[in-house]
Amino acid sequence: MPSHARPKTSRVPRGLLRAGLVVSAAGVALTGGAAVAGAATPAAGDTAPQRTSDEGLVGQALTRSVTGSTGRGLGPVKDLKLDPMANTGVDPLANGLGTQVADFKPVSTTQVTDPVTKGGSLRDLPVTGTAMRLLPG
Repeated sequence: MPSHARPKTSRVPRGLLRAGLVVSAAGVALTGGAAVAGAATPAAGDTAPQRTSDEGLVGQALTRSVTGSTGRGLGPVKDLKLDPMANTGVDPLANGLGTQVADFKPVSTTQVTDPVTKGGSLRDLPVTGTAMRLLPG
């Protein structure tokens, strides 16, 4: 078999890859255990009655961990600038077309594209802004 057709071996030894997998699985298990322990103790000022069954505690822990992680993960995405070339002279989205018929108010496409071309994020858009307020973060 020619040397260029021979399968390439991994540069990382297989044992090291397995050890990394074990460490990451242990980290996930510890994080899940911390979430359950955090749900078992009431938060300061939390007057809601706590459930006594294990299923209730696990459900509360999962709910808190999911809402906490999605809030931290979605927050930066909501504030990300949609048009990286916004407010520059070379922005291709800053084009506009307008017209006026008789004595009616002029209509222009810039009314629709302004939130994006002025450096807006998902929170600033008219339709998605209201949807983004429903999500945590």
